[in-house]
Amino acid sequence: MIDKIKRRIRRKKGIRKKISGNSAKPRITVFKSNRHLYVQAVDDITGNTLCACSDLRTGVKRNKEGASQVGLEIAKDLQKKKIAEGVFDRNGYIYHGLVQAVADGIRKGGIKL
Repeated sequence: MIDKIKRRIRRKKGIRKKISGNSAKPRITVFKSNRHLYVQAVDDITGNTLCACSDLRTGVKRNKEGASQVGLEIAKDLQKKKIAEGVFDRNGYIYHGLVQAVADGIRKGGIKL
């Protein structure tokens, strides 16, 4: 189990070398725990979280439909702050399943990734 986490963190470091967000185009990052799914938009220049959402806040299950709803919810929050695009950070996870559903939900909400 520890090796699995170490491999994800190694992939995460490679991704983070290449992408960064700012206030106009924040980095939208995904974190999956065993029970919940968290998404946040981060301005890396100032180190601030612009907005965050999770399946706890939306009250949905941790599945593809729920992940899509979380993506739609964070897209609404970003549009309230007048942000039209972002950089998607999969955080070392494989881009399929829940991570892909979150990205599709964000796109469906009107944010360009």
